Amino acid sequence: MTGGWEAGLSLCGIVLLGASVQWLTGMGFALVAVPALVLLLGPAQGVVLANCAAGAICAVGLVGGRRQVRLRAMVPLCAAGACTVPLGTWVARRLPEPLLLAFMGALVTVAVLLVMRGARVPALRGRGGAVAAGAVGGFMNSAAGVGGPPISLYAVNAGWTVREFVPNALFYGVVVNAFSVASNGVPHLSAPAWGSVVTGMVAGGLIGRWLAGRVPEKQARLLVLSLALVGGLTTLGKGLWGL
Repeated sequence: MTGGWEAGLSLCGIVLLGASVQWLTGMGFALVAVPALVLLLGPAQGVVLANCAAGAICAVGLVGGRRQVRLRAMVPLCAAGACTVPLGTWVARRLPEPLLLAFMGALVTVAVLLVMRGARVPALRGRGGAVAAGAVGGFMNSAAGVGGPPISLYAVNAGWTVREFVPNALFYGVVVNAFSVASNGVPHLSAPAWGSVVTGMVAGGLIGRWLAGRVPEKQARLLVLSLALVGGLTTLGKGLWGL
């Protein structure tokens, strides 16, 4: 990305919004930011930037909650995710851009709708459910930059509380995004563009933490999912229009 100040400002704003909702609700960076990043940078660069930024945000967020991570539960989730990351990269590199945009938009849209419904899926319970959720999450993360929804659905079906879910989701995000960056590479951005990304992450973190004690969790979660749904549908529409 070598665009002017307008592109840098747009990039900063997207990352700021994603980081804000992540710190506000404990989830949502990829859901909110990926559709906009893909439309701004293209599918390949948008996904790898989302992988880098989401991994960094998860790592920072995990510092205070690492003792609450359920390692026994996370091993099958993370191992399965790591195994399917290369498949997601392989698929994404072989689809034409309009088809890839439609694919990404459809994944985000379906994932958001399932999370909104809090879908109960018996197959997502127990160790087998952890493997299934982790595998789907790893594939989605490397292919479309959005790996969190399957983990959210697993948590719902496992009966986890929000307090239990957040540190474990952050742990999964660190691991799977690290594998995704290793598989997809790092984005090719100019120094000013990287400056915009870092500025957006820092400012978004400060804003999100300030809002966390002021916005009810239910309203914040609805806002995140609504923004993600709009972004997913927009990306899907652009992809279909280009076919």
